[in-house]
Amino acid sequence: MKDNTQVTGRNQRILLIDDDIAFCTLAARNLERQGYIVVAAHDGQTGLKRVHDERFELVILDHHLPDSDGITALMELRNAPHAPPVIYLTASDDSRVAVAALKAGAVDYVTKDVNGDFLLLLNASIGSALMADYLQKAKEAAEAAILEARDRYKALAEERALLLKEMNHRVGNSLQLIASLLHMQNRVSDKVEVKDALAEAHRRVMAVAQVHRRLYTSDNVQSVSLDEYLKSLVKDIHGASGDENAGIAVSLKTEEVAAEPDKAVALGIMVTELVLNAIKHAYPDRKGPVRIELRRMQDGGTELSVADEGVGIDHQKTNGQSSGLGQTIIRAMAQKLASEVVYDRSARGTRATMVFLPHHESAVG
Repeated sequence: MKDNTQVTGRNQRILLIDDDIAFCTLAARNLERQGYIVVAAHDGQTGLKRVHDERFELVILDHHLPDSDGITALMELRNAPHAPPVIYLTASDDSRVAVAALKAGAVDYVTKDVNGDFLLLLNASIGSALMADYLQKAKEAAEAAILEARDRYKALAEERALLLKEMNHRVGNSLQLIASLLHMQNRVSDKVEVKDALAEAHRRVMAVAQVHRRLYTSDNVQSVSLDEYLKSLVKDIHGASGDENAGIAVSLKTEEVAAEPDKAVALGIMVTELVLNAIKHAYPDRKGPVRIELRRMQDGGTELSVADEGVGIDHQKTNGQSSGLGQTIIRAMAQKLASEVVYDRSARGTRATMVFLPHHESAVG
């Protein structure tokens, strides 16, 4: 911050509005010795015009003017653009004059005396008024800078969000195209193994595409609503399961949970793989339930479980430690979520569970 000599001294222009020429001369000499530049006006209209046309750091205004009373002139001065602070001069001891001046916008008032002793008070009042005006302008400038920075940050954030939505839209469209190509290839393939592999690849691509679709249609590109995402994902899995698996009912029970986009992708791929495993291996007769559950835990974590009532993991062609592609993908996605999938062998059928933190890195759950 500037010191007082910089704020209240050299080259500070003061307008003195008073019809007493002798007083103006006396006051000007006193103030010029303090380093101020003093300009005099001897009526209210002339003073008001000079304030409009020139720059002044302070105005000293007398109560009695030939063309108006000081209070009226004061109110006109305060309404001027970039109005400087005004110190009100009065020869009256009537406190009502001082109160009226302060209410009209004067920063201070000084009472004249015949001996000129008030000039000391006037000097002190000028210094205080200039310092207060400087601090007020500095505060306003700082607040304006903060608002400008906030608005600039908001505009950049909105632009970034728009670009991210556009990127997610394009990625989602590209993934949809890849999924469509896989589906078309599936339809023209003759071998069952190839058709199964293409169908699984299609479902994996759609699991990722669903995330980008949700980010594109959401106002929040920083997180994905897992409950809504899983509902759409289960619907896609149902639609792609084929008539031969119509007897396997996939159900979803979920609470409202939001997660970072990359974690939503990992979770969606994992759910797809676990449900595919259950559909392929749990029920030799192709009938039975597959239940997906997502619930919040008291410690802030989220638990995912996929369960069936089929033959059990020990009787399936795959298990938690297999080297098959599906299990490799499941382990990789669990690692991405800083967790691991646990298979409950005591439950009827197979129940796979995993605990993760949707917004933070977590330890193995």
